[in-house]
Amino acid sequence: MNRDGTGEDYELVFAHAVTKDTGAAIDEDAVVVHRTDRKGPGGHPVYADDTGIVQAEISDRGEVRMLASGGHQQPASGVEARRPA
Repeated sequence: MNRDGTGEDYELVFAHAVTKDTGAAIDEDAVVVHRTDRKGPGGHPVYADDTGIVQAEISDRGEVRMLASGGHQQPASGVEARRPA
């Protein structure tokens, strides 16, 4: 459940390697993000990790747009959002 009790946490999954035949992730990292009170450029909620460094806008369809939280960052693409187990 989210810090505010809404259950709106997500895991952002960053795949580093995928299989050639199915595209399934072989190696991945995940970070839990919590909903903030901000909206992203697309008008969807912004989620951030506890440090505030990892930030993403996540649509109601689960589409992820990574947001830069500081200078010289290059936001990752191909990030998947899933509900933590």
